Amino acid sequence: MVLQRLLPWAVRAAWAVLPLALGPSLGAALDPRSRAVQLVAAGGLWAGWATALLATLVPSPIALTVARVVAPGAGAAAVAAAAEGHGSPLALGAALAAIVLLLLPETGQYFVNGASYPNERRFPLRPPAAVLVLVLPLAWALCVGGPVAGSLLLAARQWVAGGVASALAVPLTVVLGRSLHGLSRRWRVFVPAGLVVHDPIALADPVLFQRQVIAAFGPARAGTTALDLTQRAPGLALELALTEEVPLVRTTPGQRGGLPAAPRAVLVTPTRPGAVLREAASRRLPAGP
Repeated sequence: MVLQRLLPWAVRAAWAVLPLALGPSLGAALDPRSRAVQLVAAGGLWAGWATALLATLVPSPIALTVARVVAPGAGAAAVAAAAEGHGSPLALGAALAAIVLLLLPETGQYFVNGASYPNERRFPLRPPAAVLVLVLPLAWALCVGGPVAGSLLLAARQWVAGGVASALAVPLTVVLGRSLHGLSRRWRVFVPAGLVVHDPIALADPVLFQRQVIAAFGPARAGTTALDLTQRAPGLALELALTEEVPLVRTTPGQRGGLPAAPRAVLVTPTRPGAVLREAASRRLPAGP
């Protein structure tokens, strides 16, 4: 409980002091550049820092996406400064601390519940393993790196390369930004009526599993035949066993309208399975399976 109260302030503090820790290294790295490049780079850095700081003050799913998209940029900037011979342990450590704090599962839970109703409790789901390892880093690099590269190339008067990079960056940022935000909108939600699975990646629409049809809820059984909604996410899968079939529509790539199903049990993988089980117990849901 104490950690949950202090964590948001730790995130804000780590991000607030970042200019003091990272600023000197970045300033030294930009010093040999042209005045135009310095102004564009400094303006972008300050804009990114202010945007992420504001996001930490107004928790919501969109704020989580913004903060987590911007945060790795601090690490990239620190590494770039170090590559120019202007790195420091303080700069690298401060950037790493800010990134780690923003990526903690507890931080994600705090943000997504910022927009929840008073009688509901949201628990984020883990990203699929393939997305986490392969797709996410590439999507981030294109989403953030494209606009940065285009702006700096134009500032350096590399008109053709900068124009092409900027023109490609706009649609890429819109499409990839929307996809990245989809990862922040994947939850298991406790509501008075039961449990809701809200996962745009796995389901065409959120599904409510009413309290009266929940037979058991707990860690997945070995060899279970439950419908797998985990998307092969790493971590402990939780199984929701039902007393009757509940209709739902799964999303399927390339198939319009999705794939209907009516399972008697489903699997999901939350970022904090222990916290989910404690919440289930506090709401007196049947333990198991």
